[in-house]
Amino acid sequence: MGHETHVHIVPYRVFVRVWLLLLVLTGILVATSTLWHEALSVWAMLIVTPLKAGLVLFYFMHLNYEKPYLRALVFLTLGVLTLFIGILFFDILDR
Repeated sequence: MGHETHVHIVPYRVFVRVWLLLLVLTGILVATSTLWHEALSVWAMLIVTPLKAGLVLFYFMHLNYEKPYLRALVFLTLGVLTLFIGILFFDILDR
């Protein structure tokens, strides 16, 4: 009836570049977890992990082509989750 279908063709090189960036970010997480103090590696994880999740959501799950309010809602949810996990780590470090 009134359903419109939009096809978004994404070149493979975009997926390969995002995948390579995800590998680099994973390497950063591994390096920080082995080289730095635990508290500093937690901060690195709290910063890099949502960035990785955003890349996966935007490119591999095609959130890039959704409406802006849906994108904002997803990132608001990720931000609140990151905030709560960060507060939890502050509580653990305080003990």
